[in-house]
Amino acid sequence: MSARTVAIGDIHGDLVHLLALWDHLPALDAGDTLVFLGDYVDRGPDSAGVIRWIREVLPMLTEARIVCLRGNHEDAWLRVLDQGWPEFVLPKGNGARECLASFTGDRDDFKSLLDGSFFPKDVVAWMRELPYWYEDAHAIYVHAGVPRKDERWAHPSEVEPRTVLLWTRSSSFFRAYEGKQIVVGHTPTGLLPPELSEHTLEDKEDAWVRGRVFATDTGCGKGGFLTAVMFPGRVLYESRAPTGDGPPARSPTGEPGVAGS
Repeated sequence: MSARTVAIGDIHGDLVHLLALWDHLPALDAGDTLVFLGDYVDRGPDSAGVIRWIREVLPMLTEARIVCLRGNHEDAWLRVLDQGWPEFVLPKGNGARECLASFTGDRDDFKSLLDGSFFPKDVVAWMRELPYWYEDAHAIYVHAGVPRKDERWAHPSEVEPRTVLLWTRSSSFFRAYEGKQIVVGHTPTGLLPPELSEHTLEDKEDAWVRGRVFATDTGCGKGGFLTAVMFPGRVLYESRAPTGDGPPARSPTGEPGVAGS
């Protein structure tokens, strides 16, 4: 059997859903890889706990390789730390105060909020080292997507500035991308055209799949749940409780999924 890769979508400070998803995943071994698509922080109540669990606890629970990608929220905090960015930290919807409170217990320390100084130095160093994309035999993994270049879809290695990979939100990418399988987060699936998805059309908040594009931001940290896709087999896992129709693992067509199939 080919080595398996599990790609996990935006967590946004929701440790409860991260742990629930972990409990639903099959046991992984040293030949497997876990890829986190970024956005570990903000909005949810425990950004600090999410980072701590991924960095310190998870390596003790699995022999699988762990790859943590950079999301636009980690990128935004690095900009806050380096030059300030009140336009990011002040809007309530970005969830910066929840992130602050998870590290300090004080969501009203506006000086620390505006300069990001509440982040421990080791966390800042970790964020700076997060790669912008990852690729293996199964797919390309990137936080937001890839742009067009010379009448074709660019490979992430060709994209400059690399921050495009974290922030792009192009309708044409979701409607027209062709190429190697690609897994993204960033754009909430509820914003994507449901008529184009090959997966549970009746639930627009669910994972969104069109051809070789897998969109996994199902609202974790914002009242939704956490989604992962496993290759080979294109099996989807969720952190939400089963509805009674079967286990929390399904193929993109909605049929029951078999881990590693």
